[in-house]
Amino acid sequence: MFSVIFPGQGSQIVGMGKEFFDKFNLVKSLFKEADEVLGISLSKIILEGPKEELDLTINTQPAIFLVSYSIFNVIKKEFNINLDEAKYFAGHSLGEYSALSSAGYLSFSETIKLLRIRGEAMQNAVPKGEGGMVVVLGSSVENIENILEENKKNFISEIANDNSDGQIVLSGKNIDLNKLIEVLKLNNIKNMKLPVSAPFHCKLMNNATKIMKNEIDKVIFQDSKNILISNVTADEISSKDELKKLLISQIESRVRWRESIINMLDKNVNHFIEIGPGKVLSGLVKRIDKNVKINTINCQDDIKNLNI
Repeated sequence: MFSVIFPGQGSQIVGMGKEFFDKFNLVKSLFKEADEVLGISLSKIILEGPKEELDLTINTQPAIFLVSYSIFNVIKKEFNINLDEAKYFAGHSLGEYSALSSAGYLSFSETIKLLRIRGEAMQNAVPKGEGGMVVVLGSSVENIENILEENKKNFISEIANDNSDGQIVLSGKNIDLNKLIEVLKLNNIKNMKLPVSAPFHCKLMNNATKIMKNEIDKVIFQDSKNILISNVTADEISSKDELKKLLISQIESRVRWRESIINMLDKNVNHFIEIGPGKVLSGLVKRIDKNVKINTINCQDDIKNLNI
């Protein structure tokens, strides 16, 4: 039994998806549609850069979705592999939008428009340079939660991503993160500041939540038999109404990726297919269960080697 998973921000590289773009008219037409819908040359930013442009959240989010959605459709339509047989669809943060669109809940054009707005809202939620993120390695969620509780009068920081065993990401204002780093050092806990422009998945994203609530409330989701796993609950999404609520709360909520993978494993999923640039999620899944089967789809040969 397999699940399809889609990566989030941080997986982008200039030139991603180029092999598929060069070989398949289906991909060329999706890239063209993206440019027309957004009114910018997103395809040029993806294929040629510069990296600084691609790394802007406002561009990164629709770009990763475009590449992931393109690869998904090449697998389905050019190679006739029925990915709708997946037990679950899931994605990490913005990857949740790739999952819901690929699963048939929202059209390509509506999804990419939403992600452009989401990227801009998240990028501008906090003044530039005021907030950031820190990755913590080799510690447990319980341990980090205890540290945050013990130091809550000294600084405020929140767990943004519970990614895998031994990889947790925290968000907050830089002034607070610097205090957090000092405490982590005292406890001999390995950590590193991430090269991001904003503190995602925490209360500081409140302005982005307001903007996205306004946008998501206008969206009419379609019916689909495919089952989504939510970042917020780490569990199945039961209805289109619940999907709306969870997408709104997702912006300030912890991405419960480790628990999502464990829940899928507990429900007899033994094969994960990562669709999109990079192989970040495959690495995280392997840290949770080193025996599980994983396919990472980045090129045509990866699809030829895919057995479901």
